[in-house]
Amino acid sequence: MNELLSIYDLLLPPIYILLVIIYAHYVKIKNINQNPEYGYFVNGLIAHIVGAFALGLVYFFYYKGGDTLNYFQSAKAFGNLFFKNKDEFFEAMFSPNNGSFFSFDNDTGFPVYMPRDANAFFVVRLLIPLVFLGSGSYFATSIVVALVTYGGVWRLFQIFVKEFPHLKFQMAIACLFIPSCVFWGSGIMKDSFTLSAVGWFTFSFHVFFILKKRKIIYLLYLFIASFVIIAIKPYIFFALFPGSILWLSNNMIKGINNYIMQKLFGPIIIVIGSITAYFLLLNMGEYLNRYSVDKVFDQATVIQKDMKADYYGGNSFDIGDFDGSLQSVALKAPIAVFSGLFRPSIIDVKNIVMFFSSLENTYLLFLTVFLVIKLKFFGFFKLITKNPLVQFSMLFSLFFAFSVGLTVANFGSLVRLRIPELPFFVASIFILRDLYIKQSGRKMYI
Repeated sequence: MNELLSIYDLLLPPIYILLVIIYAHYVKIKNINQNPEYGYFVNGLIAHIVGAFALGLVYFFYYKGGDTLNYFQSAKAFGNLFFKNKDEFFEAMFSPNNGSFFSFDNDTGFPVYMPRDANAFFVVRLLIPLVFLGSGSYFATSIVVALVTYGGVWRLFQIFVKEFPHLKFQMAIACLFIPSCVFWGSGIMKDSFTLSAVGWFTFSFHVFFILKKRKIIYLLYLFIASFVIIAIKPYIFFALFPGSILWLSNNMIKGINNYIMQKLFGPIIIVIGSITAYFLLLNMGEYLNRYSVDKVFDQATVIQKDMKADYYGGNSFDIGDFDGSLQSVALKAPIAVFSGLFRPSIIDVKNIVMFFSSLENTYLLFLTVFLVIKLKFFGFFKLITKNPLVQFSMLFSLFFAFSVGLTVANFGSLVRLRIPELPFFVASIFILRDLYIKQSGRKMYI
């Protein structure tokens, strides 16, 4: 893997970091008078650059290989092919098979991911221009990726701040500074692009449908974000879309001023929204492929059994066997949600990466259990219903945790795949914590 490092990885990153920080300060100064949350813009971006660097260092020197290096190597090889032979580059980029592999040689380097691996290759396509902007340096490219993908998490932060302006610090922790998201969601990985796309999807949906600012640009953001999510990780869209429809439905109910009319038409709106979400997902089967509504439970059983295999080196966990039936899956829901939200725990730790994740999970579990006990369980969920954004966030994070906990039986994958849910769940817990303090008049020191 050391052949992917060069002298440019020492010389270029300081220059790139300086330019990015100058840009970040310009954005902050330009916006902070009207939008005080921009006080976090620079530190949030620096955190994501540090996360991108840490990811690269861990994969280079601890794992000695892996996805991030494979993505970089593949994108760099395609970029070199572009300058060597543009015709062969376009054929290799859009060929439905791997025959174009023979277009590469020692001068271009050889890609790891090719068109047959559609999800991974889509990431390679996104990375090719970013590797060019990074001058072919892994760490300079990491800085570019961190900058590009930061936009989505920043927009997500702005949504929560707009709804809860007195919780800017807590929302910054939830959206910008969660260690797992900073580490796994900033560098050259699938997860950086999907986390950013989830942020852009939520932002554009919020502005267009909830705030009713009917500008074409927000629909364009929504379409691009949806396309990126479906192209890389369709199961994220499977969790995100139904929650969005119910978010819109709950917001419509909240907009009904007459109490009697609200109680009369509220359930009807929820039912219509749920049916709409179901049929839209059903009709998107060809785009969601194996994650379509009629295949998703069968797919879950296949993935879960595979990830418990011996070649994962004992780094797996078992929620028990289940088949593709609704009843079998429903019985596994509690343990799947718990695993998707709070594992790996301290007792699951087998390496340093899992250790840091377990510390994060332990605090989150402690705070969640504390609130559930203090609010008498039903009161916990009653507070959730007071705000449509919190309803959406909890629904998405719980359903996503269920999906990941059900299908992922490997801790190494779990700590990375669960990051789209974390900003939403952590933000919701902080909001519920604030509502509890106001409701009870008591201070909390956790």
